[in-house]
Amino acid sequence: MDHKIAVYPGTFDPITNGHLDIVNRALDLFEKVIIAIAINPAKEPVFSLEERIEMIRKCYPDSNSRVEIDPISGLLVDYARKRQAKTIVRGLRAVSDFDYEFQLALMNRRLERDVETIFLMAGFRWIYISSSIIKDAARHGGNIENLVPEHVEEKLKEKFNINR
Repeated sequence: MDHKIAVYPGTFDPITNGHLDIVNRALDLFEKVIIAIAINPAKEPVFSLEERIEMIRKCYPDSNSRVEIDPISGLLVDYARKRQAKTIVRGLRAVSDFDYEFQLALMNRRLERDVETIFLMAGFRWIYISSSIIKDAARHGGNIENLVPEHVEEKLKEKFNINR
C-alpha cells in the first residue's frame, strides 16, 4: 500500500467549498487524493451520480490532476486496499461529527489494519456548512453564494427551479 495516496469518501451531494478545502489541504499531505463518491442505496441524493461526478470534475479540470474521482460501493477499506491507498481522509466540522467519525474509523481499522484514517478540521469559514444545509437553503431560495463553486450554485438553482 502507498502512503502517497489518500481516499476522501463522501456522497458529495453536492460538493461544497468545505469539501474542496479538505481536498486541497489533503493535497499538501499526499501526492494523490481520490475523491470516492459513495453509492449508498439507503440515501436518495438530489443529484445523480453522473451530475456529482461532473460537478467535482469541473472543480479539478486539469486532466493530469493529482485528484481522481471515482464512484464506489461496498466497504471503503476494501476500495482503499484495491487502490493501494494507505489513508482515508475524513473532514470534521464540530465535536458532534467526531463521535460518528471515530466509530467509523475504529470499524475500518478493525476491518483493515493497514489502512489509517486521518481527520482534517474544516477551515473556520466552512465549519457550519454541509451539503444538506446548503441544499435546504437553496431549495427555499436562500443565498448560497460563496458556499459552493459557482457552477454548483447554478446546478442547485436549476434543480430547484430558482429564478436567477
